[in-house]
Order: sequence, then structure tokens, then C-alpha cells
Amino acid sequence: MPRLDAMTLLADKLERGDGQPQWSTPGDLAALVDPTTVQTPALDRIDREIAWAYSTPGARLIISLPPQEGKSSRVTKIGSLWALARDPELRIAIVSYSQPLAEGFGRDVRNWITVNDGDEGTFDIGLRIARDYGSAKRWQLEGHRGGIVCVGIGGGLTGKPAEALVIDDPFSDKSQADSAYYRDRVWGWWQSVGSTRLAPGAPVILINTRWHEDDLAGRFLAADDGHRWRVVNIPALADHDPTKGESDPLGREPGQWLTSARGRTDTEWEAIRIQAGSRVFNALYQGRPSPDAGNVWQRHWWRRYTTPLWSQHPHRPDAYRVDEADEIVMSWDMAFKDTKSSDYVVGQVWARRGANVYLLDQVHKRLSFTDTVTAFTAMAARWPQATAKYVEDKANGTAIIDTLKSKIPGIVAINPTESKYARANAVAPVIEAGNVFLPEAGIALFDPEELIDEAAGFPNAAHDDQVDATSQALAQMLLDGTGAQAWLAYARRKAEAATAPAAEPALEQATPGNPEDPADIHKAARDAAFRAARR
Repeated sequence: MPRLDAMTLLADKLERGDGQPQWSTPGDLAALVDPTTVQTPALDRIDREIAWAYSTPGARLIISLPPQEGKSSRVTKIGSLWALARDPELRIAIVSYSQPLAEGFGRDVRNWITVNDGDEGTFDIGLRIARDYGSAKRWQLEGHRGGIVCVGIGGGLTGKPAEALVIDDPFSDKSQADSAYYRDRVWGWWQSVGSTRLAPGAPVILINTRWHEDDLAGRFLAADDGHRWRVVNIPALADHDPTKGESDPLGREPGQWLTSARGRTDTEWEAIRIQAGSRVFNALYQGRPSPDAGNVWQRHWWRRYTTPLWSQHPHRPDAYRVDEADEIVMSWDMAFKDTKSSDYVVGQVWARRGANVYLLDQVHKRLSFTDTVTAFTAMAARWPQATAKYVEDKANGTAIIDTLKSKIPGIVAINPTESKYARANAVAPVIEAGNVFLPEAGIALFDPEELIDEAAGFPNAAHDDQVDATSQALAQMLLDGTGAQAWLAYARRKAEAATAPAAEPALEQATPGNPEDPADIHKAARDAAFRAARR
């Protein structure tokens, strides 16, 4: 019988409940083979997802649960055992970041079968290991073609096709997940080995600690067939927003902690949150690789403007004009190559009024070199008042500068000497102070939410091109360019006001002609004044 037909038959049996062992869920089986099992609402949900995956031809499932809450034991070990008990012809592949860890999973499943054979009053699972085919790395059931093969990332899946694939933590730790080399290595294994060894209709289950947005789960979801993946993320702390239509996978109210299989109390969960820090807690315990608020540029810092600052140019039908601005500039961040997984090309147009800056327009696409030249030329024509055009002198930027500098005036090569993080951190105070404005969606010429989302994920997000272009523009306009004095005068005034004795109220007064002070800017002002003193 073709494998796809067998999976369909298994699905039908699960729905009818006929011809199956007495345990209906992996949790029922777990209680039999391991009496110390503690069943929680999270494991109840995972049980349902395991049953869905093994009864749905071609299922794609991503599961995230905090560490030590039983996800590997339930999905990789008990889940595989449960599936084999229901279909002894199933060939399952278990993959992890190392061969020994993968073999450990397979060994535990094999041992459960060996021990639970009905002898000496034990529970009989009804399966036996083939005597001549029972190594921890690869074993088969006696009288059946089903069994388990275990490999580490980078290993091969030779022989028969895998009729189910379980990937349990393809990265060993944070350093591997943060490494572009390891992320590419894991993705390359999936493309060249994992996906090519799947039988028709084979389910794939991924258990992945979300250290990085560009990890295996991130790449699965970002791929053209990302819609196939069903994501079940069970966070330690329910932090959804019902007003936005969000819900918790366990039906908890916001602020409720997970019922722990390890017996963790709410106080212990809170201690873990504090000790772990935001990035680790959000990755390991919330299933998100970066905090929603953002690490460097927080979401609530961004200001919005609701009226277009531009109008139709009086002499150029395809161009815009800004009537009130101290300066208008363009800022570009170029890609290294124009492949589907490469970074984006980002070109922005900014206007400055005093110490405030406004993002007017943006292009954010994966472009070839030729298309980048076309986009740059079009942006320059659309915004003729943009005198300075800042281009980072790296990647394709160098070639763009060489190609267009004799054709388009005002191209300025920027050679950054600090890291992306340092550059973003340097301009963070001006965003926090409320001096950076994005357009409301209703008037925007681009999608401002893309910039906000990328900024919130920085520096852990998969891409940082919009952040780079924004950092470059703000540095040139407010730290190094003609707007520096307006910002520094504003920052010094607020720093002096924040530290002045109460008997000197005159320091709190704004100098005529300076921009109006936004609220809650004391920290930003002190940071800016400190940097100014060191310049």
C-alpha cells in the first residue's frame, strides 16, 4: 500500500477509534510506561497536536514550550512510541543537533518497548525489537518494517524514506543559534537531506527553542510554503492582548503562569524571568526570539504624524515637494546579493524641522544591482529636494556610488567605524525623546509597521536593513550633520534642567525658537549631553 494511503487509513481509524490500543492519547501511554508522569494542560494540548500530526497526511507542526516542561519526552519519545504502537509499519527519523542526543531519544523508545513486554507483570505494549536490527542508532520492529533511525544535524538519512520526521532542537545553545554559519548549516541539512528523504505524506514535527528569528522555525515560516506550518507556542507567561484578538493556546488569562510539570510555582517562574533577562526569557520561555517592546528601539518610542508633509510638485508630475523643512536627505543600505535569503535594499527619504525628523518615503525590497540602480534613480527623481544622499560604502553600495556619482548629485559615501548595535544605540535617545516621526498608515507611502517590527526585533531579528538605514539617517541629521546643533542645544537644556537646583526655575524655560520639548525625555537628554561632552 502506498504510504499516503496508509496515513489516510490511520487517520480514519483514529477518528473511528477502531482497531487501536486502549490508550487514546500519548499522555495515556506515558502514564503506563512512566508512572512518574505529571500531566499538565500544556501536555494535554501537545497530545492533541501529536495526534493531529500523525493522522494528517503531509502535516507540518512546530511546537514551543519552556525548558524542562516535558516537550522532548512527550513529542520525541512518547509521541514516537505512540505512533509506532498504532502503526508498526511507520519508519520514523529522529534528528537533533548531535548524534549522541538523537541516539539517546531512540534508545529510550527502544528500552520502553523492551521493558514493557508483559513479563513479570509488566504492561505489554504489543511491540518487539528485531533481534538482528536493534542498535540505538537504527532499530526495527520485529515482524514489521517500522522502526526508528537517529541522526545528528549534518548526518545522512540513507536507506528507506522517512515516513515521519521529528526534529528536536537543531541548535545546542544560544551561540550556535546566533551564528549565521550554523543557521545556514542547519537549513542546508534540511534542504539537501531532511526534506529529500521524506516519503509522500510524511509528517514533520519541529521542537525548537526560538533563540533567533532566522532559526529553522523562522526559515520554515518565511519560506514560500510557510503557510503549511502549524505553530503551537505555549509561553510560560500568558501575555497575549485580547483587545487585539489574541488568545492563549491554553485558554489562560493574561498574566497567568504555566502549570508546571516540574512543580514550579508562580514565585519561581517570576524568579526565572528576572534571572534570565529579557532576551533569554523571551526566547526560551515565551517562544519569541526578542521582546515585543524591542531591545534597543522600543515600540512606544515612535511618534506619528497624521497630515502629509508633502504635496504634488508644481513642475514635475511624478515628484513631491515639501514646503517646510530645514533639510531633506536620502539614506541607503544596500544588499550583498540579490537572492531570496539575502538582505533587503532599503532607501529612505527623511525631512528635518529643527530637532524633529520625519520619515517621508521608503523602498524596502530584495533587488538585483540593476534594479537597485533603477530604484535609486527613481527615488532621487521623486524627491528632488533631497540634496544629500547617504550610501553606506559597503556591499553593493560601493558599486552604486561608482555608477551614479557622476549622474546624480549629492551622493555621500558613509564608512561606519562602529558596529550596527553601537550605531543604533547612539541614536536611540533621539527616538526615545520623541524627535523621530513616522507617518500614520492612512497617509503613508510605504508600510511603517515593517520598520517598527524590525526595530523591535533588533539585534536578534533576521534582518536589520531598515534599522541600518534609519541609524545612518539620524546620525547624519541629528548627530553629525547640520541638525546636530539643534538637537544638542535641546539636549543640553533638558540635561541642565533635570540636574539644576529647584531655586533656579529659569533653566526650565525653553529658549525662543527651539523645538517644543516632548515629555519623558530626561534620560535621553542626559545620554545625548554625555555624548556631546565627549565629542
